[in-house]
Amino acid sequence: MKAKEETTGAPILELQRQRALLQMEYEEEKKAFMQQKEAMGIRRLVSRGDAWLPLRIGRSYYNSLNQLCVEVFRNSTEEDTDHNFEFGRPVQFFKTKSQQTLPQPLPVREGSGQTPTAKLSTPLPYRERSGESLSLFTGTVSFVDGDRMVVSVPDGAPLGDLQVSDGQVGVMLFFDETSYRLMFEALERTMRAKGRLGYLRDLFYSNQKAETFSFPDMGFDYLNKTQEQAVNQVLRAKDVAIVHGPPGTGKTTTLVEAIYETLRRESQVLVCAQSNMAVDWISEKLVDRGLNVLRIGNPTRVDDKMLSFTYERRFEAHPDYPQLWAIRKAIRELRNQRKRSDNWHQKMDRLKSRATELEIRINAELFGEARVIACTLVGSANRLLDGMKFGTLFIDEAAQALEAACWIPIRRTGRVIFAGDHCQLPPTVKCYEALKGGLGRTLMERIANQKPEVVTLLRMQYRMNEDIMRFSSDWFYHNQMVAAPEVKHRSILDLDLPITWIDTSEYEGKEEFVGESFGRINKTEAMLTLLSLQAYFELIGKERILQERLDVGIISPYRAQVQYLRQQIRKREFFKPFRHSISVNTVDGFQGQERDIIVISLVRSNDEGQIGFLRDLRRMNVAITRARMKLIILGDRPTLTRHPFYKKLWEYVEGLK
Repeated sequence: MKAKEETTGAPILELQRQRALLQMEYEEEKKAFMQQKEAMGIRRLVSRGDAWLPLRIGRSYYNSLNQLCVEVFRNSTEEDTDHNFEFGRPVQFFKTKSQQTLPQPLPVREGSGQTPTAKLSTPLPYRERSGESLSLFTGTVSFVDGDRMVVSVPDGAPLGDLQVSDGQVGVMLFFDETSYRLMFEALERTMRAKGRLGYLRDLFYSNQKAETFSFPDMGFDYLNKTQEQAVNQVLRAKDVAIVHGPPGTGKTTTLVEAIYETLRRESQVLVCAQSNMAVDWISEKLVDRGLNVLRIGNPTRVDDKMLSFTYERRFEAHPDYPQLWAIRKAIRELRNQRKRSDNWHQKMDRLKSRATELEIRINAELFGEARVIACTLVGSANRLLDGMKFGTLFIDEAAQALEAACWIPIRRTGRVIFAGDHCQLPPTVKCYEALKGGLGRTLMERIANQKPEVVTLLRMQYRMNEDIMRFSSDWFYHNQMVAAPEVKHRSILDLDLPITWIDTSEYEGKEEFVGESFGRINKTEAMLTLLSLQAYFELIGKERILQERLDVGIISPYRAQVQYLRQQIRKREFFKPFRHSISVNTVDGFQGQERDIIVISLVRSNDEGQIGFLRDLRRMNVAITRARMKLIILGDRPTLTRHPFYKKLWEYVEGLK
């Protein structure tokens, strides 16, 4: 009995530690969010993509999920301005007489999570006036497409307040309480769990061996050896398997095949990822493979193909939906009647009962037909999935997900397949103490370290010239990567060096600090970045660039540098014919993407050798492995090479000459 307590005690203690770290992160992020919103002007919020002002208000209506929605449009004054609004994010409407005045946050009341350490606050629907601004009401993003957004709002929200004549109406991102609440609940549930969830908890937090089935390997003509090995390992796993996919190794191809083969043995699987974009990507590939996917939530990229497999679109396309819509309309009209007849309650009950019956029937058909249910980790808590269980859960991009977030869908499943790369982008953790305590370490990484036998490393990469791949392979993957023959020597120009490092210290440009949360900028390096790209374009020739549709990615770890580079490209006549093929973004913005040419502006240049979060080498691994044929790095060598990684990278590039 004592031995059993020792084996189960450690997992509980680890989960309690995770909860404490998550509480630190919650408090830090909430505090920083509120301070930032109070301190920043509207112009800064708009330029950061965290607010839209002014708004043009469109129609209001009830959507197919019976939610009251309002349609809004951004009057974008700056071409190519990114924004951070996406499906599921909470927002707050406000009005202001001055574009420099920021609305104060809505008042909050204290609520409680499952434990005293998980106290969360919930926005109330009433309003508070502060100076020249007025907070109106909150909502949730239901749909975004460019400068058009649909926000679901509470029934009874004062939509008339959006039609103002004495100022401007805007919308800004609000603090996301829901995700934290669901993560705290998932940790509590896992700590209390018996049965299968309790077994997986004890397995994942111990050195206990994961169980497997025993059967001969299957062959797949269209997969390479390690991809084939990964699919077989997934099929044999009783408890857990990990597909470790370094850049360009065909992780998505392998995962799609593993899901397809699993569905020859199971009727339905749950597929999750941390971000909406990652869910969209894997969903689209599964649809291309011929699988019936039901996407819970709206996609990030809006087109007919993506929308066609969303729950909302399928729901309203069902033959019974017009009847349900008519009943819901009748319920709303009956509810708004001023004079209520004697049989008002009976009528209302009959209509509600009929609406519920139709909704259950439609859902039963939609979920019964679907082979794959796809959603974000947080989205797996959707009421639509209440009571549902799955044989297998696939978590894509698992190396970007907090442990607590992974436990949200794990409760619904018998076994878990993780796919990702813990040598690329980590989860976002804003509290330094929580990061130091280990919150940034993912469940996938934990299991990979404890149970290396469940991990398959994909080794053949199909993206990069071998010289671009080699440094990443040596530093991050123990020199195990191999370039496929068709990409090994790929290049744009004959006798071209695949990697060039331009030492910007010779040009005396220094970094500038442009605000606590806005990052750093190096204008001299930005100019050199564009001059270097222009010189390379001139070597290739305009006709060839346009004819072969060569594409370029300009990456900087700092958002301020990204925005400055975008402005400069728009101003330069030389780049006008090529603008459609040049994208500029942060490292995070390029995750999962690739380009023929990648140019990286590292920004940091100072006498102290301070490089800030460039010390997060996983981000640099992402940056340098986006390039197919040419990688150009711009950085201040004396500043950067005090760090062993950049010293080694400089020496590697010099050695290619």
